[in-house]
Amino acid sequence: MYVITQSCCSDAACVSVCPVNCIHPTPEERGFGSSDILHIDPQVCIDCGACADACPVDAIFPADKLGTRDKVFIEINADYYKNNPDASADQLPVVYPEIPKLPAGLRVALVGTGPSGGYALRTLLDRTEAQITVIDKLPTPGGLVRAGVAPDHPGTKGVLRGFDLMYRDPRVTMATNVEVGHDAGQITPAELAEHFDAVFYAVGASESRRLGIPGEDLAGSTSATELVAWYNAVPGADAAPPIRSDDTATGRAVIVGTGNVALDVARILVSPPELLATTDIADRALRILEEQNVHEVVVLGRRDQAGAAYTSAEYRALSTIPGVEVVVHDDPAAQLPDLTAPADPNRRRIIFLFHSAPAEILGEQQVEEVSVRTGQQSHRIAADLVVRSIGYRSVPIQGLPFDETRGIFPNDAGRMLDENGQVLAGRYVLGWAKRGPSGGIGANKKCAQRTVEDFISDAVGGELPRTTRAAGEFTALLRKRTRHVIGYRGMRAIDRIERRLGAEQGRPRVKFTRIPDMVGAAGRRKR
Repeated sequence: MYVITQSCCSDAACVSVCPVNCIHPTPEERGFGSSDILHIDPQVCIDCGACADACPVDAIFPADKLGTRDKVFIEINADYYKNNPDASADQLPVVYPEIPKLPAGLRVALVGTGPSGGYALRTLLDRTEAQITVIDKLPTPGGLVRAGVAPDHPGTKGVLRGFDLMYRDPRVTMATNVEVGHDAGQITPAELAEHFDAVFYAVGASESRRLGIPGEDLAGSTSATELVAWYNAVPGADAAPPIRSDDTATGRAVIVGTGNVALDVARILVSPPELLATTDIADRALRILEEQNVHEVVVLGRRDQAGAAYTSAEYRALSTIPGVEVVVHDDPAAQLPDLTAPADPNRRRIIFLFHSAPAEILGEQQVEEVSVRTGQQSHRIAADLVVRSIGYRSVPIQGLPFDETRGIFPNDAGRMLDENGQVLAGRYVLGWAKRGPSGGIGANKKCAQRTVEDFISDAVGGELPRTTRAAGEFTALLRKRTRHVIGYRGMRAIDRIERRLGAEQGRPRVKFTRIPDMVGAAGRRKR
């Protein structure tokens, strides 16, 4: 029997190769995209191993080959079928897509290299003959796969291997270290629209929402976005969270929110530093976490445990962290633990307080306490760090319409809309920037495919404003605006050096954290 583990990206490549249709939910079923992982039916699986061979992130293993930390997924896979008795084992129908005749010579720009951008690129290559220029503001591709996936989840990052193969395609031109929409020295959305027949924006949702409570701006109060960028070595996120490491330190952090990102942060903060030292966590973060050595994390959730936003797989995986105890308080009327004293340095704990919300963050110059209301009880938690993880929104791009209320780019099923609600022909938006921060990699795949299909319909229907610019004019514009455009060879050079440095330390890679260092590693190379 094979088992799907936590690093599953819901790519669904395994679904298409399973001869007995024992992997669910499929892309055609309710729950696909919102389910954190796919599940193999233990009663139907025939142990052929086709799914493991097809998995792009090495998330599927024989049950008897699972390590201690992953054995919990045997039960998680089986529980899905206990709780979803209608999951069908019938063969999936064969659907042949209609192949329309597209106009010749299409040129497309794709802004963003995260999962939605990667799957849009795959669909464009599979379904069209378009020439595609892929743009990213960082020198390295990957978006939130590189910058957002926790360092101790290396398997999930394996999806980038499939994207890298597409970046080598002769119809693809990579242009990283290029920012769209900046005030000076970069490319504007209007210029992209002028030089390409269509532009896809797959720019994610990277800005954290605020709590709106007193004390939120104290030192030691931060967002999950900022903290994740810091420990994931994102260039520009150099500032360490100012957690006290002196004699007054409590050794405790408070996280507001119960999504998967909140659990990622809790796990990273409380994990023994020697475990993190085997991952690709940023060196800058590893040193600080060793010094501060957080021993206790309190996670606050407004609703009850059943209404928590995390997935079952992420929550249950917490129990596999060596030496870490998970404590849950789900009764708002029950006696609460006394958290006014520093954390016990002889144990590591993650404490969930449901029915709870912060009222105020207290401290003279930096975080010292958090005033919390749990049910009808008001109490205080001594803490060195407060992390908000209560939702995300896209960052506006100068020159594009933006819905400030919803935090997305206004669109009609992916077709971008102007301020008057009219379709901006040839401009599309994908992923979280299109629909808000919901669903994982699998949901972004489905979203990207649908939007590309709409683009194909528009191209066939003659609704695209074809560019009159020659292909080489955009390259000339890039060279004029940015001194250090990095192409595919430069990206690969950065990757090789990071991996070599990692191998010297017994780690997957040691990431660069400064753009000038990345540019130097890339060298002066053409595509």
